[in-house]
Amino acid sequence: MSFTPHHMTACEHDFSGNNGRGRYMILPGSDGRARQIADKLQNVTVKNHPRCHNLYLGTLAHSKRTLDIGVISTGMGAPSIDIILHELYGLGAKSFIRVGTAGSMQPHSIKAGHIVIPTGCVRDESTTSRFVPEGFPALASRIFLAAAESVCKGRSEVSFGICHSKDSLYAREFGSGPLKDQNKAYMKVLENAGVLASEMEASTLFTLGTLFDHQEQQSTGKRLIFGALLAVIGDSTPFADKDIESKTTEKVIDLAFDIISELDRSPA
Repeated sequence: MSFTPHHMTACEHDFSGNNGRGRYMILPGSDGRARQIADKLQNVTVKNHPRCHNLYLGTLAHSKRTLDIGVISTGMGAPSIDIILHELYGLGAKSFIRVGTAGSMQPHSIKAGHIVIPTGCVRDESTTSRFVPEGFPALASRIFLAAAESVCKGRSEVSFGICHSKDSLYAREFGSGPLKDQNKAYMKVLENAGVLASEMEASTLFTLGTLFDHQEQQSTGKRLIFGALLAVIGDSTPFADKDIESKTTEKVIDLAFDIISELDRSPA
């Protein structure tokens, strides 16, 4: 029985490719960034959807190989990426690489212009609690992290570590509402614990990726790929200069392509 998506225009064939590995899916938060990534691809087909989760399908010539790449916006926050991930996996997608933005939680050492690759996330959102207990860890796939570490060796502008995934930007970071003192104290605890950066989607990607990976191993014996790359666009001030944001976003997209190429070189 085939799966029917409700929030994207797609079919199972869209996610085949790469000699049986499946199309590598890049997941930015906005359709604007999805178009920016798709502009770097060749032979692009666009499958529009009224909710603007538009699917871009194309190829990338990289390191003497041609890669099948797909791009789709997850929207902002855990509930939205929850929907998109379920529909992608239901249609047969096997790799999920978030390319997003974040604010630094260590502004003395990680400044705007830096790139953070989360090894795991603090699950400060309620969506994943509908799937697993509170103490369940949100971890990137080992396959993704191995490729990322290989590509990023010697790159001082890239840091690996724990990140924070929240479900309210204005409460947790901007002190909106009557719980502002508690929110400020909570964020200070995470900063003192060494959490690198804060964003809104990676914990859901990692948690659902782990659950889908378990299903996949049981049904096919194969592993899924899921991970994230975050362009740091704020440090001691919430939002950096637009020129820094633009250059860092370009860097993180190019790095994502390098990591995908490394993944494609590894044994299936």
